[in-house]
Amino acid sequence: MADLDALIDALPKAELHLHLEGSLEPEQLMEFAARNGVDIPFRTLDEVRAAYSFSNLQDFLDIYYQGMSVLQTEADFHDLTDAYLQRVAADNVRHVEVFFDPQGHTGRGLPFEVPINGILKALDAAEEKYGITYRLIMCFLRHLPEDEAFETWKQAEPWLDRIHGIGLDSSEMGHPPSKFARIYEAARERGLKLVAHAGEEGPPAYVWEAVDGLKVDRIDHGNRSLEDEALVARIRDAGLTLTVCPLSNLSLCVVDDLKDHPMKRMLELGLKATVNSDDPAYFGGYVNQNFRETARAVGLTREHVITLAKNSFTGSFLSPDQQREHLAEIDRIAASH
Repeated sequence: MADLDALIDALPKAELHLHLEGSLEPEQLMEFAARNGVDIPFRTLDEVRAAYSFSNLQDFLDIYYQGMSVLQTEADFHDLTDAYLQRVAADNVRHVEVFFDPQGHTGRGLPFEVPINGILKALDAAEEKYGITYRLIMCFLRHLPEDEAFETWKQAEPWLDRIHGIGLDSSEMGHPPSKFARIYEAARERGLKLVAHAGEEGPPAYVWEAVDGLKVDRIDHGNRSLEDEALVARIRDAGLTLTVCPLSNLSLCVVDDLKDHPMKRMLELGLKATVNSDDPAYFGGYVNQNFRETARAVGLTREHVITLAKNSFTGSFLSPDQQREHLAEIDRIAASH
């Protein structure tokens, strides 16, 4: 495995499924709470780490939204984003397509411009500081009504030339993609890219809705697609990318054991899977950690790892020319390992 670990470390990669708010490390939570005078129910880092333990998606979301409360200023969002970029630069990540949840902030009284200005300042500096390019994806919280998504859309109007796509996250069960058909149509008309969480806890029917109803460009998670052979064929034939998050799936009990993770099966079925960290501060690892632990658990080969790295770029929203540059570098690195 040492040789495979070295290859994972050396390969350039893109991360396509990352919630910025989910990169809030315990140390940052304590730091931001102190500097903003926010009262949190934790007194030590050990208490925070103990709280970062879950049995399902809703358990996680409860602490996730609680953690957001410490993010109060543009500087907080800048520092959160910059810290994430610094960590993934160490993993040889060259491009990120990151999510943010504006409703999680405007719903507690922050103006829309506070999170997006702080996030964009960090992302705009990332290429010079870390050699990382980016796309920014604005997610809607699916447990809220679609009308509230339209209110957020109006607030986002001044920044739509800086926002590259929209997504759909939060509690999946009981909130099918079809609930947001109108807002997705509005975003499509504006030329934004479309992604949606589907098939993490929700049934294959939700993935069908995301693909054929919302007409997404990419599926976030998609694990339960494998329960439906026709759906697998639909995704494969359309060349849709799955942004898979193995350690997240383990933490949220989507799989009981990482050895049961479907990553290898996805690749063997011809699906365009990728490796991502989702909410790494909560789920125990950034991109390379997800690669390494999954490779060990399910027996990924050198060829699987190279394919996953390539998929991360061909599944991105970079231009074909930009993708080709990264793919050529992957080939060069692979040839030297």
